[in-house]
Amino acid sequence: MMVVGILLFALGIMASIVLHEYGHMRVALWSGMKVRRFFVGFGPTLVSVNRRGIEYGLKAVPLGGFCDIAGMTAYDPLSPEDEPKAMWRQAWWKRVAVLLAGPAMNIVLAIALFYTVALGWGLVNRDVQPIPTDRVAAVVGDTCAAADQCGVGMGPAGEAGIIAGDTITSVAGVPVASWVDLSGAVSARPGETVPVTLERDGREVTTTARLTTSEADGQPKGALGVQLSRDGIPQEILDDPAYQTVNTYDALSAVPATLAFTGEMVEATVEGLISFPSKIPGVVASIFGAERAEDSPVSVVGASHIGGQAAEQGLWSLFLLFLAGLNLFLGAFNLVPLTPFDGGHIAVVFYEKIRDALRRLRGLAPGGPADYEKLAPVTMAVFVLLLGVSAIVITADFVNPILLTG
Repeated sequence: MMVVGILLFALGIMASIVLHEYGHMRVALWSGMKVRRFFVGFGPTLVSVNRRGIEYGLKAVPLGGFCDIAGMTAYDPLSPEDEPKAMWRQAWWKRVAVLLAGPAMNIVLAIALFYTVALGWGLVNRDVQPIPTDRVAAVVGDTCAAADQCGVGMGPAGEAGIIAGDTITSVAGVPVASWVDLSGAVSARPGETVPVTLERDGREVTTTARLTTSEADGQPKGALGVQLSRDGIPQEILDDPAYQTVNTYDALSAVPATLAFTGEMVEATVEGLISFPSKIPGVVASIFGAERAEDSPVSVVGASHIGGQAAEQGLWSLFLLFLAGLNLFLGAFNLVPLTPFDGGHIAVVFYEKIRDALRRLRGLAPGGPADYEKLAPVTMAVFVLLLGVSAIVITADFVNPILLTG
């Protein structure tokens, strides 16, 4: 299933890129521009076909794609019949619309995927309220290790013989009447071996547990390794949406929920994009054995591997959410105001507008199309930097990939 998931996610990434380029192409055609080629992949051409003056094709390296619009710059060689349809000759707003269409397609796809998750599985409730402690008895759920080790070992509770369904009544002689009492008694005794009294099937049982130590706000805290059982929570609390970790929706209510969730994810994406450079040293360190951060940048290789893990574990909602998040990042990344990104070309358009406005104030004629040759060093530097970062991240994805837990 892992291989199937990897292939499916890779196809999802490819579809995302194709839709990005399709957005550019459709708006360019609607704007009266000439589209010469639309290709999936890079490198040698495997197959191509000409339809209505546009060459469609597939290239050997399926790691992207491109839409060739005639006359993106004034230096682009054109045939006489294509001259009037050159992109640089069109109104500024048409050029901006074409450039924005690609990232817009990624955002639309992300929204569609979020909506699918909202309908099929529900969306995480980011405003979930803590269950009132005065409504909950100190009922123990499944035992596990300390909070940061769940699923790794039995933990102190398991080693002490505490089992699901036990009700803890005291820890180290301190009476326990609520979950907050239990948390307070345990957290105050990191590393200590303490007596634990509990009720089991109507009888009192006493055992001894050696509490582990975890960190919270820079302070050592004791941990017993128990979880709150839902059996101890009143039904009206369980039914209250305010306490649900996941909200479910019908087709209508999913619309505003999806838009709100998308807004939150866009904000997180922008923050991630800003912090992207600062995370590269950690990626380099992970190649040489350091721990790989969960929020570490990933390449197409790493993203497909994460998608494969999600599919293998049956986490299809996570599969779709990750693909949606990747689309948001792809859209935002392309809006960076540097060539060769879409955002760089948009910046050039606005530079021309501002420059010409200033020239008019001085009684001068418009300055004509921007000189892209002056931007060539910047474009080349960005291209080389992208190649270097891509090589680093791809290497890390092979040597020390991000692994899903759970």
